[in-house]
Amino acid sequence: MKRVMLVIAYDGTNYCGWQIQPNGITIEEVLNRELTRLLKEEIQVIGASRTDSGVHALGNLAVFDTETKIPAEKICFALNQWLPQDIRIQDSWEVPLSFHPRKCNSRKTYEYQILNRRFEIPSCRLYSYFVYLPLDITAMQAAAAYLVGEHDFVSFCSARSQAEDTYRTIYRLEIDKQGDMITIQINGNGFLYNMVRIIVGTLIKVGLGVYPPEHVKEILDARDRQVSGPKAPAKGLTLLSIEIEKELPAVWEMENQEFSYRVLQQDIREKQTAYIQIRRCVEEEYRRLIERLSCQVFRNGARTIYLQCLEKEKVDRWRWERYLFEPCRFERDGEYYEYKCQMKEDDF
Repeated sequence: MKRVMLVIAYDGTNYCGWQIQPNGITIEEVLNRELTRLLKEEIQVIGASRTDSGVHALGNLAVFDTETKIPAEKICFALNQWLPQDIRIQDSWEVPLSFHPRKCNSRKTYEYQILNRRFEIPSCRLYSYFVYLPLDITAMQAAAAYLVGEHDFVSFCSARSQAEDTYRTIYRLEIDKQGDMITIQINGNGFLYNMVRIIVGTLIKVGLGVYPPEHVKEILDARDRQVSGPKAPAKGLTLLSIEIEKELPAVWEMENQEFSYRVLQQDIREKQTAYIQIRRCVEEEYRRLIERLSCQVFRNGARTIYLQCLEKEKVDRWRWERYLFEPCRFERDGEYYEYKCQMKEDDF
């Protein structure tokens, strides 16, 4: 048995998204069917990103298990002979049997295209959103700056999302215009349901002058889907790439108006130990922050977690919270976590 990784490009126009569903054909369904035909065994792929109906991809990832003797790096060539023209495998290789594309640290890059001119161009109609009113790119860029960093993006999440934790980190959000085409690229550690399309719809409102750029910060702070912009159409969105983290960063830090923290992971590999230092945090976010960071270092391999709170007046208040007892157990997004969590008084 071996596990094979696929890099998949597709035109999402004629598909009801990635995930198998009863109301239409999907990318996952086609891959399962054609891999089963090719390898003559029942195949079920596991996708890294479950794109929506009409969304395109240049670099989605998926894995599957197989008993075939075909070398993993040759499967991309063989499978492309069976697939329809709007789906193509870009690469394939073997990965460890334990690898799961949705349970690893990664960064995803999406691109959204807006055709901004007086009249639509027919050849662009399936891969861009047409806006005939002029958009203010400078205002959109100023608004986008408020979204970079780690934030609670619940205001930019459709109600159907099943995510318990709505914090995500955007590392890069760039807006550029070449001729009549506006391109928005967004890179982050994960995205909530419809998050990119709602961000784009909100930025379009800014570009039209409906919202001032600083209103985007107010939308973030409101934590209410009703105050953000509309969801932009799926056809303008393309998943460009998914970059799998190959090595754990020894130090991981983040700061915004609500909190500041530092996480040390250099002892995870040998000692299964991580250190979380909370420099500051608003009262109402303490529990969520500690649980979120503990979850992440647990997934990275830590089983003993040391906490340090630099706001000394809050140490006693939080010392006996449930996540400081041994062992700590809780469930999130269908996964169960159990680890030791201890307070640390001296500096790291």
